[in-house]
Amino acid sequence: MTNTLPKNFLWGGAIAANQAEGAYLADGKGLDIASYCADGLRHGFELKPTEGKHYPYQEAIDFYHRYQEDLALMQEMGFNVFRTSIAWARIFPLGDELEPNEAGLKFYDDLFDEMIARGMQPLITLSHYETPLHLVEKYGSWRSRELIGFFVRYCEVVFERYKHKVKLWMTFNEINNMRRIPGGAGGILLHEGESFWQTIYQASHHMFVASSLAMKRCHEIIPDAKIGSMFSLSNVYPATCKPDDVMSTVGVRRESLLFVDVMVRGKYPAYASRMFETKGVHLEILPGDEEIISAYTSDYIALSYYRSTTHEHGLAQNADTGGETGKDNPYLETTPWGWQIDPVGLRYTLNELYDRYQVPLFIVENGLGTFDKVEEDGSIHDPYRISYLRDHLEQMKEAVKDGVDLMGYTYWGPMDIVSAGTAEMEKRYGFVYVDKDNEGNGTLKRIKKDSFEWYKKVIASNGEDLK
Repeated sequence: MTNTLPKNFLWGGAIAANQAEGAYLADGKGLDIASYCADGLRHGFELKPTEGKHYPYQEAIDFYHRYQEDLALMQEMGFNVFRTSIAWARIFPLGDELEPNEAGLKFYDDLFDEMIARGMQPLITLSHYETPLHLVEKYGSWRSRELIGFFVRYCEVVFERYKHKVKLWMTFNEINNMRRIPGGAGGILLHEGESFWQTIYQASHHMFVASSLAMKRCHEIIPDAKIGSMFSLSNVYPATCKPDDVMSTVGVRRESLLFVDVMVRGKYPAYASRMFETKGVHLEILPGDEEIISAYTSDYIALSYYRSTTHEHGLAQNADTGGETGKDNPYLETTPWGWQIDPVGLRYTLNELYDRYQVPLFIVENGLGTFDKVEEDGSIHDPYRISYLRDHLEQMKEAVKDGVDLMGYTYWGPMDIVSAGTAEMEKRYGFVYVDKDNEGNGTLKRIKKDSFEWYKKVIASNGEDLK
């Protein structure tokens, strides 16, 4: 039987600089929004530290000093791609300087060289919940159009520096989380009395323009590069077949798909007018903005998918870093963190997106965060993670059989890192255990889990051996 996946399918894993690197002030790095974040970026961040408080992202898992060891483990599993991000504040410590920090540039030179030497393409996010803190304090972050120029300057510097090393890029991580967790997605701290929706959508518009200009410069500087947009697209179903539930769920889904429509189709969708009117939003769109957004669109859609939920008309729909949170689905299992496990939902989502946009898709986040136990002999048995991954990969392959053009799959995250949503270490995703607890205690020793050898086998078979 012919293999479902193409021979050039990209297999790997994904992390983010703020959740893994640590070394938060090393080699001239500036402060960013994760520097003084104690409880996870979904809960906001502080502009100044509180004495005696533990800030988990400051050390994280010390990937900054241990990346060679970690990439050796990824190579052992057979990765041909590895996703991480560049910390903007390592390159421009304040975010608005004219000249970059050479030490920061050199770190990523060394990191990318190590990836390539170990057979992995770098898949790089330009802004992954790492807005420089100075831009928040001085400009109000993406409220200000000035950030467009600062971001494009930063992008130009890294495109020029790494043009022979990095061919796969993304602009903003989970940009549609501006409507869910604006502090993390865009460094937005809401002011008292400020209109939430007006602020969020105006800031998002500035990010749309910045993203398109970055895509323009990427193709000019690196003609053989592909640059995409990245979205949180865990799905939501109607709670019942009651027409009000169905139509209301369409509205909830559109709040995420609006971001995809703008960045892939190159224009605000027709339904945006009523959505904005309902929310009291009046966008300031300057002459030329719409032309820029239209001319420079995403080469591919990168997405995170973790779970699904259901929505009932009239009930408030909440959200966190995993996506929408509505009513529990009685047909699905639930993790200790309340995330419902829905492998078929991944196939559904991939078909939804490919039918709608007809551009290549890339699953750049999917994984199970839960508790792991180290046995007395040092082993870690995680059959629940293998089961989660096997079921999702089976449905991923079904989507490819359905006709979906899928570039690759990067599991989140291949070694345990600090949670984005809650700043916990004990919410573990990895194939590699990192000895550290929620209070920051531990040796940082890396230990392989059972899932390590299982994923190695999957990659070696190009997804055919899922036993």
